Amino acid sequence: MTKQVFLFPGQGSQHVGMGKDLYENFSQARLIFEEAEDALKIKLRKLCFEGPESDLKLTLNTQPALLTVSVAACRVLETETDFKPSLVAGHSLGEYSALVISRALSFSKAVQLVRVRGQAMQEAVPVGKGAMAALLGVEAPVAVALCEEVTQSLHREGGHKEEIVSPANFNGAGQVVIAGTQAAVQRCVEVALEKGVKRALLLEVSAPFHCKLMQPAAQKMADILEPISFLSLQTPYIANVDAQIYAGNAPIRDLLVRQIPNPVRWEESMQQLSKCEIKEAIEIGPGKVLTGLLRRINKDIKTFNLQTSEDIKNVVR
Repeated sequence: MTKQVFLFPGQGSQHVGMGKDLYENFSQARLIFEEAEDALKIKLRKLCFEGPESDLKLTLNTQPALLTVSVAACRVLETETDFKPSLVAGHSLGEYSALVISRALSFSKAVQLVRVRGQAMQEAVPVGKGAMAALLGVEAPVAVALCEEVTQSLHREGGHKEEIVSPANFNGAGQVVIAGTQAAVQRCVEVALEKGVKRALLLEVSAPFHCKLMQPAAQKMADILEPISFLSLQTPYIANVDAQIYAGNAPIRDLLVRQIPNPVRWEESMQQLSKCEIKEAIEIGPGKVLTGLLRRINKDIKTFNLQTSEDIKNVVR
């Protein structure tokens, strides 16, 4: 049987209307949405299906919404096909989706956790103080050096000791996302363009994720996760923080806490697929970002996307 990896998207893939088609066509999807609303006591269906977009992109809403749509889509896939992943992986927030599908964490508990996670990440840095930017056409070591150069340069300029910028997502295919204080990220974008980086653009985000400024959120999640019991992984998964494959009884609590203030090592994670003889990848949930990246990292792996009932027909062979 062909070995498959299930991939789960993170923030940035959300859009108004996501999950509606699956909800209307599959009882499995309806059950997941109902379970989420019971756990959160919010009108998640209305948020996903109708928006408004301004509410959907608030981090404390985005995270449970994306998790719910991804898990709903995967439950449909599991019921309508005989697909069984050999491996699962999720980008940032998507790591929680991967853990639900690997049966290490119940969906109702996961959706509550990511709601708190989103709120903690939003509250860690006051709005307007942090920023993120995408550097395109740059290798990871160059991006690391660039961030260090800009941070040190700002520190040498009196009164800028609090300014920091560092890589947040090593996405691969020449794409590195950076995060930090607004002034440092802005300076890094300017310097990157001066040094010949192909493109560097600020991102519309509500907080600077996956950098040291997220340490308060990491501490809060450490406290929240302390009493949580994680089950043994039924499917191996790749952790964001170190790009290592974990199976069975894994240090999930520690990995999820460390993930918050540290970069997502997505390129290294995807490089693990060949070692596991993965031949197919299915991105489950909104968007096509992860399969797009994978095609540029490893052209030998066949990719699919699953977010509508039509997609279900396309993956069934």
